[in-house]
Amino acid sequence: MESEGKPRVAVTRAAGQANELAARLTALGCEPVLWPLIATESLADDPIDADGYDWAVVTSPNGAAELARRLRNRPRRLAAIGPGTAAALRARGLEPDLVPRVSSQEGLLAELPQPAGRVLLAAAEGARRLLVDELGAEFLPLYRTVELAPAVVPDADVVLLTSPSAARALARTSLRVPVVVIGPQTAAAARTLDLELAAEAESHDLDGLLAALERVLRERR
Repeated sequence: MESEGKPRVAVTRAAGQANELAARLTALGCEPVLWPLIATESLADDPIDADGYDWAVVTSPNGAAELARRLRNRPRRLAAIGPGTAAALRARGLEPDLVPRVSSQEGLLAELPQPAGRVLLAAAEGARRLLVDELGAEFLPLYRTVELAPAVVPDADVVLLTSPSAARALARTSLRVPVVVIGPQTAAAARTLDLELAAEAESHDLDGLLAALERVLRERR
């Protein structure tokens, strides 16, 4: 299942959102296989007035793009979970005030100044609501994730998963190869679905995901 000796690595991110990961895989000597298993849909177009919030929190690059698209009045401060989310904000002229060292809602809670005040959690429709439970944050769904069922299943040696929804979509296909996941929620979904979990990223971002992939590839040589 390898082309010219290169490991074939399936990238399951939404179409148009896999270019950076694919380029980094090529630099690692892998052959990226673009195989979107999810897509995103905006939920609304009306303006978001975040004036009056002490913090607005975005948890993904998709959330950052949607918030920036609809934002009319800024909150006092912005928090971004993960360097990719922070980069997506900066690309749209919004500088985050806090990017926690651990890319999770738990990591943000550990670093968020207390009392946090009025918090807006702007995320996917089915996102975890830890900040709602712990801080009484208001939840604003910005987009939904749609799980896809591709007609073609590619040859691949490893699959990269960056969300539980991608794990669920993979489980409905016939492809059964090791998976490398970006974080604990995706890892939990992979285990529940009886996928072959080869590694979980130590840092929940693309750097961590690629480092975990490199460990797997070294072990399998």
